[in-house]
Amino acid sequence: MLEKTTRVNFLFDFYQELLTPKQRNYMEMYYLEDYSLGEISETSEVSRQAVYDNIRRTESMLEAYEKKLQLYDKFQQRMHLIEQLEQMVVSHELKDIDSLIKSLRELD
Repeated sequence: MLEKTTRVNFLFDFYQELLTPKQRNYMEMYYLEDYSLGEISETSEVSRQAVYDNIRRTESMLEAYEKKLQLYDKFQQRMHLIEQLEQMVVSHELKDIDSLIKSLRELD
């Protein structure tokens, strides 16, 4: 569950501008502010089921955006390469840094 929440939070960070204000609001309240479905429904004056359906649809939309644009995947690859670079610098393994820098450039 924590893995899913983390993934959805990252996807939301990358793609929130593509969502409607209502979708953004529900996602912020549910994932960032940790509101329950009941609390969101009371605040928004809609049924709990409507909130649930909206959040699930929005999660599907975020996954579809990621499938097409791959911003989160590239971010993860970039972070992995940066971690490798940092480890090489600390351990003075400088001979492979060029190939990692090339890989970073090729991500976009």
